[in-house]
Amino acid sequence: MKLKKKQQITAFEVCLYLFFGVLALLTLYPFYNVLIVSFSNTVTSVKYSPYLFPHVFDLTGYKAIIKDVYFFKSLGTTLLVTVLGTTLNMVFSVVAAYVLSRKRLIGRKVFLSAILFTMLFSGGLIPTYLVICDLQLDNTIWSMILPTMISTYYLIIMKNYFASLPPSLEEAARIDGANEFVVLTRIFVPISKPFMATFALFYAVERWNGWWEAFLYINDKNIKPLQIYLRDILVSFNTQLGSQAQSMLSGDKVFVQSVQMAAIVITMLPILCLYPFLQKYFVKGVMIGSVKE
Repeated sequence: MKLKKKQQITAFEVCLYLFFGVLALLTLYPFYNVLIVSFSNTVTSVKYSPYLFPHVFDLTGYKAIIKDVYFFKSLGTTLLVTVLGTTLNMVFSVVAAYVLSRKRLIGRKVFLSAILFTMLFSGGLIPTYLVICDLQLDNTIWSMILPTMISTYYLIIMKNYFASLPPSLEEAARIDGANEFVVLTRIFVPISKPFMATFALFYAVERWNGWWEAFLYINDKNIKPLQIYLRDILVSFNTQLGSQAQSMLSGDKVFVQSVQMAAIVITMLPILCLYPFLQKYFVKGVMIGSVKE
């Protein structure tokens, strides 16, 4: 047996590793700093300054958030919008992508041109707002779901993916008497799980972080999503660094930034917990189409 020679690392590679290592630390530090500040409590200090360890380890920030009833209401709204919105996103996007990928569709080029047109031009903010209000969707969760039902960019990618699948799969199903619905649900969708999981993750993250539609159309505090709740905390605490701001949640004296950072951590935690379970599908999904058979 021939022994493999050990590869020597050049000085350039060492510098490259150091450079990207430092870059990774600089990228991760803001997240680490947010976590550290959320566990800190310095009542006497209202000036924010980054540090490496909790100044005084305390969970007051998290307690203040959890005591607020509107936090749970906003969390429930966000969970509902994310689950329902992502489900509808995937159903409508997959069905539309499959239909547009069929070359025998009458008027296919016209439909594709109309869809691509929406990527370049839109009706504008005011006409969109008037349409939502005329449909009486304002102050409802549907105003956060329906306007972003389908992403044109994702739809085009899905359409191209379905078009790239071997025609023999559909032909074999047709011979067995399968219709369009069976071909889509029993053939195309099962073999596209990594692809579907990738876009489901994209849609879910967008739904979870969505705030613009709620900011425009939602006035009822009881159905505002989590991102608007977080925005209200950040804005209120930045403009009122006194007892008035501190009583917004619990009435106790707390370090202002600890409450803000605790809200940020709680807001992004569910997505961070969800990602590891979808990571294997995500890696496969983004690699689809990169290797030709």
